[in-house]
Amino acid sequence: MSSGSARKREEKLDAVFSALADPTRRGLLVRLSRGEASVTELAEPFDMTLAAVSKHLRVLERAGLVKRKRDGWYHRCHLEARPLADASAFLERWRPFWDRTLAELARHLEGDDKKEKK
Repeated sequence: MSSGSARKREEKLDAVFSALADPTRRGLLVRLSRGEASVTELAEPFDMTLAAVSKHLRVLERAGLVKRKRDGWYHRCHLEARPLADASAFLERWRPFWDRTLAELARHLEGDDKKEKK
């Protein structure tokens, strides 16, 4: 694997996590997980302008999480799940660390519990 392709993957992952950092964008993804929607439909539950929702969608598009297609005057959006799978795979690599850390914490707390009972 070349350092250029590794860097590109890292940049894509950065874009995904950055996009996911915002609750509005996560809400848009939740809605799109139920199926394709227009920008107007996506904006309905949010207290913001269509322009603001469109800005959020552009961030999601740059991260590769949303694809937008024109249908006449309407823009239809749909979820692209592959970047989420890549983010999940990245996080999954940390599972052994967290399992080990939580097991150590549980042992420590059990030890404190035993001391208090004496």
